[in-house]
Amino acid sequence: MRKLNALLTMFFSLVFVSTARAQVNNAQLKGDYAFSFNGMTTGGGSASTPFAAVGRFTADGAGNLTNGELDSNGVGVSLAGVEKAVALAFTGSYSIGADHRGVINLNIPGGGILAFAMMANGNAKFVEVDASGGHGTVGSGSIEKVDTTTFNTARITGDYAFGAAGLDQSNNRTAIAGRFTANGAGVLSNGAADENMSGRFTTLNLFSGTYMVTDTSTGRGVMNLPPLVGGALQSLDFVFYVVNGGKLFAMESDAVSPLTPLLSGTVLQQQTPVGGFSSSALNGNTVMYLTGRTICPGGANAAPNVIAGLLSTNGIGVANLTYDQNCGGGSSSVTGLSGTYNISGNGRSVFQLGGAYVAAYLVRANEAFFIVPDSSVLFGFGEAQTAGAVTNSAVAGSYAGLATTAAALGVTIFSGEFTADGASPTGNLSGTEDIGAPSGPSLGVAANATYSISSTPTNGRGSITGTIGGSGVIYVVSASKFVVVSLSDSNPAVLIFEQ
Repeated sequence: MRKLNALLTMFFSLVFVSTARAQVNNAQLKGDYAFSFNGMTTGGGSASTPFAAVGRFTADGAGNLTNGELDSNGVGVSLAGVEKAVALAFTGSYSIGADHRGVINLNIPGGGILAFAMMANGNAKFVEVDASGGHGTVGSGSIEKVDTTTFNTARITGDYAFGAAGLDQSNNRTAIAGRFTANGAGVLSNGAADENMSGRFTTLNLFSGTYMVTDTSTGRGVMNLPPLVGGALQSLDFVFYVVNGGKLFAMESDAVSPLTPLLSGTVLQQQTPVGGFSSSALNGNTVMYLTGRTICPGGANAAPNVIAGLLSTNGIGVANLTYDQNCGGGSSSVTGLSGTYNISGNGRSVFQLGGAYVAAYLVRANEAFFIVPDSSVLFGFGEAQTAGAVTNSAVAGSYAGLATTAAALGVTIFSGEFTADGASPTGNLSGTEDIGAPSGPSLGVAANATYSISSTPTNGRGSITGTIGGSGVIYVVSASKFVVVSLSDSNPAVLIFEQ
C-alpha cells in the first residue's frame, strides 16, 4: 500500500501467480466491504517505521473492485509520495483459487498487492506481498462485509468499547482502551480510558468527544478525542470506516509524533446489561491474546512480546489465569495465577492477579479489550470460550489463518488456508501460506503441524509443533476459532485461525 521500488521481475511473478489462480471462486468476495491494515515500512536494513490504513471497496463477484476509498498514515514517503492518503479513491482486481486463497491488485499510486484467505462468512484475512529487496511495506489486516444502511451518524448510537495500539516515528509503543456513549448526533460522553505510553500508564475517568459520518456513500467518518485529562496524549483525531452500527475500523490520522502515535484499532458496541455491568459479566472462561514490544531479557533490540492465556472468572470477583508468553524468543508459562477482579457499571474491569495489575473494558459478557501497565505495552482482546470440555475434536475443518499485529520487522507475516482433522490424541493441521517479507514474498508455501489439546488442567490449552509457528501453544476459543503463540520463534506474533 505504499510507493515501492519493486523489481520488475517480482512484479511480473506476482501478476503471474494472481492470473494462475483460476477464478473459480471469485463469487466468494461479493458486496461492500471495509478493511483495516496494520504494518511497517522499511527502506533497507533492519530499521522500520509504522504504517496503517483503513478503507472500503465494492467487489462484484467477478474479479473487479470498484468504489474503493482508503486513508493511510505513516512516516516518510508513502502513497503518491506523501506521508498519508486522505479518502483516496481506487479501483482494483482480484482472483480467488479453488483453495479459497486469493490475490488483490489495487490501482493506487505505486501499486498495492495483497494476498488473502477467505472465511466461511465471506470475510477475509490478508497480508501485503509487494515488498522486495529490503524495501516496502509488510503487514496484515482484515476485510469484513459492511451494512451500508448504517452509513450515517444517527446509526452510531449507544455504548461502545474501543481499543487501539501502535507506534510513533521512533517505534515507541502506545496503546489505549476505553469506552464512551454515542448519542447518535455526533457527541461522545461518559468516556473512560486507560492508556499506556511507553510504560507510562494513566487511567482517565471521564472525557467527552465528537464524531461524524462524513460520507454516507462510503461509510467514512471522523472522531476526535480531545486532550485526555491526566494523560500524556494530545488531542487525537481518528478516521473510521463503518462496518455496521456495532463496529468501526479506526486509525489515528494526525501526523505521527511522540504525542500522536499511529494508533489503529476497533470500536465495538457494548452489550450493556440493564443497570450496567457488574461482576457477573465475567463468569466462565475467556481466551485472551496480547501483543507488546520491548527489549526482552538478554536482548539488545526491541522485539515482540506476546501472550495467550485462559482467564477463568466465577461471577463474584475471583479470577484465575493460566498463560504462555514469548518475549523475543524467551518463553515462559504460568499456571493457575489466582486473584480478584472488580467491574464498574460502565464495563471497566480491574484485575489483581498475583500482584500484577490488568485493566479491561467489556464489550459483552466474557469479552473485552485488555491493557497492561508494563514497559512492553501489552494490549489485546479476550473472547468467551465455548462452554464444556474442549479437546482435539474442537479443532476440525477449514480455517483461514493470519499472523496479527506484527511488532517487529522480522515477524513471519502470513495469511493462508488450513485444514485440521480433529484426530485424537494428536491432530494434524496442514495448509498453504502466503508470506509478505521485506526481502520479497513467498507465495503458496506448504505448512503443517501437529497439535494436542486437553480440557485439564487448563480447558482448551494444548501444544502445537511444526512449520506453523514452530513449537508453541494453542488456546481454543470455540470450534470455529483458535489462537497460537510460538514459544520458539525469536520474532513471535499472535496467530489467529478462524473458520
